[in-house]
Amino acid sequence: MKKLLTAILSVMLALILSFGMTACGGDPGEESTDKDGNTIVKIMFHVDKSATEGQAYQKRINAFNAAYKDKKIKAQAVFKARTAGASGYETELLNNQIEGTLADIVTFDAPNTAAYAKSGLLYDISNLISSEDQAKFYSLNKYDGKLYGLPIQESSAGFFYNKKIFNQAGINVSGYTAENPWTFEQFKAVCAQLKSHCTPVDMRIDAVKDETAPYLLYSFIHAAGGSFTDSTGYVANGYYNSAETAKGFQFIKDLITAGYTSYEIGATDFFTGKVGMYLSSGWTIPDLDNKYKEHFKNRDEWGLLPYPKDAIAASATGSWSYAITNNHHTDKTAIVELLKWMTSAESSKAITDATGMIPARKDVENTYAVGTPEYTLLKQLELSGKERPVTVAYPTFSTTFNQVITGLKTSEVSTLLAAATNTLQLEMDKLQNLHG
Repeated sequence: MKKLLTAILSVMLALILSFGMTACGGDPGEESTDKDGNTIVKIMFHVDKSATEGQAYQKRINAFNAAYKDKKIKAQAVFKARTAGASGYETELLNNQIEGTLADIVTFDAPNTAAYAKSGLLYDISNLISSEDQAKFYSLNKYDGKLYGLPIQESSAGFFYNKKIFNQAGINVSGYTAENPWTFEQFKAVCAQLKSHCTPVDMRIDAVKDETAPYLLYSFIHAAGGSFTDSTGYVANGYYNSAETAKGFQFIKDLITAGYTSYEIGATDFFTGKVGMYLSSGWTIPDLDNKYKEHFKNRDEWGLLPYPKDAIAASATGSWSYAITNNHHTDKTAIVELLKWMTSAESSKAITDATGMIPARKDVENTYAVGTPEYTLLKQLELSGKERPVTVAYPTFSTTFNQVITGLKTSEVSTLLAAATNTLQLEMDKLQNLHG
């Protein structure tokens, strides 16, 4: 199914790149207004309205409408939950683009910036957001030197661990911090100690139906000194199949071969005490704080460890962002007002308080105590966060990455990377040739 969705996305993207924007869905420059004369700004979110995150978005929309009532600007939220995974939402966006029905603002996964900008889906906001405001964010959604989006929240990930199991195994990991991460070899040593007590670690190698595995695992390749593309995002050969990249994937394969992790770990096995460590992002913090009280009564019973390092320290980052779309509304004044509101310090804090993620803005006041999970995630982001590859062929990269992770069970790393590199390079060449 993942392969089919990627094929569909690839064809749709190629069509858009070939022909540019198609149907406008209205007269050029026409703005939407309601019966009361309010300018309507539509914004589409990637989550369910009833979810905790969806409720946080709706509250910020409600607050915007109250604040802008006298200015006759009204935001309308549309929620398109990713019931079919991230690829399903991406297909929805590309369909909207072809049909000319794009919302004024959409949320999108940051790695798709290049692909969406190249296709004309995203609107260049370089001159709409001041350099002073841009500097307040930890990261920006840029492609070819232009700004196309602002992050909703930042992300970092790490290894949640069961302190009770670690104590039973006589394992002390107190010295491993974001400022002083453990090494690949130290990670393996801890897994070896855990093996007689439980399944050592859930590396999420089964999470290959969407973007979960690429997001959580790509940084191991960077830590080993590897990479996936050159700086242009159009060359994979010599990068994706390099010895350094192979070393990063081999580390993951070694964990599988040694029985430290597997493809059969259950989704709740860490939460019910069957697994010692669990690779995940900040979104797991609310779950541990509010659920599974039978196994984790409070934060004294679980902790968070940083990514291990090899040649360098590297950690996962990059999350969902807001973008103004290149739709038929040529006057972006009201739309920019909503974008700034949803990316304000107040909105950033309100949303991340609900999701457990890191605020996207540096000026959001926080009280993270040293050693807390939130502190570890933020400090790791600052010290070693490294984004996924910036390439117009990102959907194909994501698919090939998942294919490599799945193949580690039975195939050699070099064989898998040769096939992945060839597939990605062909797609890159095709997309580059479309526009020269």
